[in-house]
Amino acid sequence: MGDYVLSCCSTADLSEAHFNERNIQYICFHFELDGKQYMDDLGKSIAFPDFYKAMANGADTKTSQVNADEFIDYFTPFLEAGKDILHVCLSSGISGVYNSAMIARDTLQEDFPDRKIYIVDSLGASSGYGLLMDKLADLRDEGLSVDEVRDWAEAHKLEAHHWFFSTDLKFFVKGGRISKTAGFVGTVLQMCPLLNVDDQGKLIPREKIRTKRKVIARIEEQMRLHAKDGTNYNGKCFISNSNCEEDARAVADLIEENFPNLNGKVLINSIGTTIGSHTGPGTVALFFWGDTRKD
Repeated sequence: MGDYVLSCCSTADLSEAHFNERNIQYICFHFELDGKQYMDDLGKSIAFPDFYKAMANGADTKTSQVNADEFIDYFTPFLEAGKDILHVCLSSGISGVYNSAMIARDTLQEDFPDRKIYIVDSLGASSGYGLLMDKLADLRDEGLSVDEVRDWAEAHKLEAHHWFFSTDLKFFVKGGRISKTAGFVGTVLQMCPLLNVDDQGKLIPREKIRTKRKVIARIEEQMRLHAKDGTNYNGKCFISNSNCEEDARAVADLIEENFPNLNGKVLINSIGTTIGSHTGPGTVALFFWGDTRKD
């Protein structure tokens, strides 16, 4: 294992056990729920079901990224211990946290000129970003240097596919992504938007699909279209969900049935409180390795 720290933000939406098992360090975002401040600490400060229940009952949420001073405090002990750092950030298409990490890096490089501090923009989010981190941990454990792992991340990060659907349009209306009228009509017609993350790390609406059953079938079709080696795909597959485990399980069952060479079972995670503050409950996201993402 390389003598460097592999690090990310809590918005990679892996469990604490997963982070610990893979020896991946993380720094927490922040959020507010009805004016009370919390750390986005993987469901420890507030359990995910309680968080999403509060949202469903009308609670107001607000998120804030990690600032440069927090990054400095977080990175410094690693550097003082003689460790190099590879930190991968939540997509710059979603958050400004990459800029905060870069400011911290530039500040710390003056005090630790002999240490390498690499900051990578994941152009990903939630457990798709987590899928990238899991792969980087594999490479580190295979003995690759911090430079080699950084280079691999930059070369391959757009091969991590992110597909999402939502069965609850309330938070699309609340976030201003659709009008109240469109939200009302869509709800009556049981519309389920299908979205993905593009090559700039932005969340893009792709299709409006009527009924949950059809959107579950369609998200599996996207994996058939884009996964490396199609239905012979032999990599890992992650799913994250915002308090809709049954829907996530339905997608996972379909994937496991139609992709028999998966590396293990589909891993189902919770969408964390930062990403979940914007998606609301009722969102399922599918992540896998495939062709290079393009707009």
